[in-house]
Order: sequence, then structure tokens, then C-alpha cells
Amino acid sequence: MLCGVNGPEIHVSFAPELHLFVASEYSAAGPAPVVTDGSSTLGHVVESLGVPLTEVGGLVVDGTEVAVSHVPGAGENIEVRAVERPQRIPGAPLRFLLDVHLGTLARRLRLLGVDAAYTNEDPGDAALATLSAKEQRVLLSRDRGLLRRREIWAGAFVYSDRPDDQLRDVLGRFAPTLAPWTRCTACNGRLADADKNSVREHLEHGTQRTYDVFAQCTACGRVYWRGAHHARLEAIVEKALRDSTA
Repeated sequence: MLCGVNGPEIHVSFAPELHLFVASEYSAAGPAPVVTDGSSTLGHVVESLGVPLTEVGGLVVDGTEVAVSHVPGAGENIEVRAVERPQRIPGAPLRFLLDVHLGTLARRLRLLGVDAAYTNEDPGDAALATLSAKEQRVLLSRDRGLLRRREIWAGAFVYSDRPDDQLRDVLGRFAPTLAPWTRCTACNGRLADADKNSVREHLEHGTQRTYDVFAQCTACGRVYWRGAHHARLEAIVEKALRDSTA
């Protein structure tokens, strides 16, 4: 793959974790040659080869780490490193924003008490990137193009299309603080203990007769109790807690 014509040739190697993003010649042992245009930054070169910068943990040129703004020169040997885990995000408390295709992951993160903004109506890439920056949220997506948008505050590629693996991936990468059963899985609001009489109008007769312990979302008013699906949800929570302390 060429990034330029008659420009300086550099040699690039990628960490094994990044091989899924790049063409096969960059997955082989040893650096592969790349012809650049002589003016593009190293960050641009890496993205042109298929790797979103959200997945890059470091760029090393001839043994020295450089910034993404570095303009590579002829003969340089470039090592593209993967993000170290757990990845520490500076600044605001760790919060996430998920694109429209990650609804199950969003609900599971909320189940664990992780702040996860999501809507099942696609607002578009520009709006998601802007919201990530405005609210300082880590944007989670399987869309590489979305993750290349410069506006995003921080982002991460979700490597699997299976919810179990997605959850394990995100928890392993960011190690967020878990507080199960404290967020509304529907809207991400906070849950508070609720007296049975105060939520009676939201309950069917059978639920009123069978259950006595309730919680209610302070944002949308949704009522929760330990119903038929509780055992399945409890299994998800217990596994996440075990993995987080492993």
C-alpha cells in the first residue's frame, strides 16, 4: 500500500493486536515498506493504513517515541504499538457513549452501574462525535470511520460482535468502577429504593401480590423488581465482578 508517490520510504510494523485493521503485508514478521508523500503526519499515515488512532498506544521511530504529529522521513523504522490495558482516560469521570449498533452492550454496562449514553435512533456520526467532545465521553463503536473523526474526545473500537465478548473487552480495557443495580437499563438514570405503595400504579396485580422490594428510576420513572429475568441478569453481574477482580 502506498501513501504517496515518489516520496520518502519508511518501514512500518504493527503490534499483533492491530493486525485485524491492516493489509496482510503488515501482519508479517518484520517492518513493511510504505512510501509517504513527504508531508503527511505519522498519525495520518497510520490511519491511511487502516488503524484508527484510538487503538494506537504509542508510535516509536527508531527506538524513540514520537507524537502523531511527527512527519516521517526517509528510512525511518516505525513501530505502531497497541493500547495498554487497562487504559487510563485522564480528566472527567469515566463515561461512555455508544453508537446505535451497541444497544445490548449499553444495557449491560448500565446494569453494572457504568454511565453509558445510548439511543436507538441513529443521530449520525457528526452528532455522536460532537456529543463525545461536549460531555467528555469515550465513544464506543465498531465503525472505524466514526472513530477517525477528529472531534471525538476519546474513543475505542469494540472488537467483537457478540455482547458477552464486547462487555468483557470494554471492562478489560477501561476497568470502570462497577456499581451493579444502580442505573436504569432503559435510560441510564439513577435508581433509588421505592416503597411498594408509591409505585403501585405502575405494577400489574400479579407483581403487586408477589414482590415487595422495588427500585425506581429517578429520571424516567421506570420501576424495577427481581422478576423472571433476574437470574440471567445476576449471572451477567457476577461474571463481570469476578472478571474485574481477577
